[in-house]
Amino acid sequence: QVALVESGGGLVQAGGSLRLSCAASGRTFSSYAMGWFRQAPGKEREFVSAISRSGSRTYYADSVKGRFTISRDNAKNTVYLQMNILKPEDTAVYYCAAASVGVVPSTQRGYDYWGQGTQVTVSS
Repeated sequence: QVALVESGGGLVQAGGSLRLSCAASGRTFSSYAMGWFRQAPGKEREFVSAISRSGSRTYYADSVKGRFTISRDNAKNTVYLQMNILKPEDTAVYYCAAASVGVVPSTQRGYDYWGQGTQVTVSS
């Protein structure tokens, strides 16, 4: 079992940076692959990034590749999403998710636990 709490969202101007954190509770954090998803108003939730249990493999949506970086610190039970060169289209609620079983990184149904989300707003 794992509980996830996101933080670090806020209002940023286009071109700026923001770092999101996802703190997890539970004794087996390192057993979970982690992912970030986002949902804009009136839109469906979409995949942003994911990272393997050890952190050795990472995955990114084409829309954020080269601008966002995912990482994790298993000793701190935390996963991060560094967002650079932010654009207005990045505006959304960002969710952290954990997968207990191996799954295609971008597939939402494969994740067992979800955080409540943190708002990211990028102004032009």
